[in-house]
Amino acid sequence: MTGLVALYQIIDMITSVVIMLIIIQFIIGLLFAFNVVGRSNEFLTAFYDAINRLFEPVLRPIRNVLPNTGAIDFSPIVLIIGLNILLIVLGTVAFG
Repeated sequence: MTGLVALYQIIDMITSVVIMLIIIQFIIGLLFAFNVVGRSNEFLTAFYDAINRLFEPVLRPIRNVLPNTGAIDFSPIVLIIGLNILLIVLGTVAFG
């Protein structure tokens, strides 16, 4: 039973990091979209591109399923909700 709880805690920590990175990606994307920060900022551009490359394989299938909404991309929200549902299910299994 302790192994299952430890596994849940590890998955919870990884999920928290992923959710924070998705939120950071969203905020940097907004900063670029509204020209608050220009693409000439090499650090933010490199960080944003790295996060995009990291999450693109996960977000692409979600984007293919969701209807096209134009400029607003709802796939990160769907991913965050899916990860939270996964944590709830695993928490129920781990803690009974």
